[in-house]
Amino acid sequence: MKKTAALVMAAVLAASLAGCSGFDAGETTAAPAATEAKPADAKPEDTRPAEEKADQAAGKGVVYGIYKAGDQTWFIDEGAAAQKVVEAQGDEFIYVDAKMNPEEYLKAIDNAIANKAKGIVTCIPDQTMSQAAVDKCAEAGIPMVAADDALQKDSGEKLAPWVGIDAYVIGAANGEWLAKYAKDNGLETDPECGFLLLTMDTVSSCVPRADGEFDKFTELCPDFPEDKIYRADYDGTTDKGNTAATAVITAHPEIKKWLVTGANEEGTIGAVRALESAGLDQDACVVGLGGYMAKDEWNDKGAEGTCMKAATYFSSDSVGAGSVEVLYDVIAGKDVPMETAVPAVIVTPENYKEVMGKAAE
Repeated sequence: MKKTAALVMAAVLAASLAGCSGFDAGETTAAPAATEAKPADAKPEDTRPAEEKADQAAGKGVVYGIYKAGDQTWFIDEGAAAQKVVEAQGDEFIYVDAKMNPEEYLKAIDNAIANKAKGIVTCIPDQTMSQAAVDKCAEAGIPMVAADDALQKDSGEKLAPWVGIDAYVIGAANGEWLAKYAKDNGLETDPECGFLLLTMDTVSSCVPRADGEFDKFTELCPDFPEDKIYRADYDGTTDKGNTAATAVITAHPEIKKWLVTGANEEGTIGAVRALESAGLDQDACVVGLGGYMAKDEWNDKGAEGTCMKAATYFSSDSVGAGSVEVLYDVIAGKDVPMETAVPAVIVTPENYKEVMGKAAE
């Protein structure tokens, strides 16, 4: 039975070699059909009997959601949305927190395989592990779909279908809003103003966010001094975002008015806390990325009680539900796009309840 390995997952794995360059919001790249010719380094393929694969698609089973930081609000909400879709299909959903730990992540993959999972949606904690994770699941005949952070080669080529945000466009939206704020408040040439960009340079989905933020801000504020633009890298957590922001703020006491944005909502909230601790929050402007923690600031403190002035909102529900919908299409043997992006919009204390709906509560 193990030796029969070549139909449904062949299409998925062959499709995963498609490149991801030139991807824009709303644009998708269709997965190419599998071919008979196999390269010498061909990856393990699912060649189970057709009836076995049909049983997997039609029968009730278990879908795993394995997320790199399962204690973060974004992934909790994403997992809840995924669970609704899975349960509507009559299947069971198992949510796993990999705790940003590669060993925990691979253990979760092994558990999913041992439990003969119908499929896996996942955000991997270390993208250099992508090939190992995909190979494990391919050999076991279990399809995978990446959420947020792609399963990919070092070159950036996707190894599995991906659902997430158009990172550069969303970053550019943040940079545009922040640039307008700077101009409207006379900060572009203010000698006491600095721009802090919190980055996550080891995560492929986060690098374009920072690039978009920087490119659009500098394009619209060409007179802003380059030597007052600072970068600080962190790991995506609020604590490390706070530590990174605090280090820059402390190192530059000459800056009294900070403009801040970052690679995710947790990092920007860390910056908010750092500015509050330094007593600089009254003249600061922080723009979040996600909106799922910015809304808590506005709900708890009101518009004037926080330096979180805006956030790019994109729905974790859309990513969570979308990733599982793509997974079920893969299980059913359908061709799926290798990249699916969800839309985003800037929210502020004035419009967040209207835009976010129940997510603003």
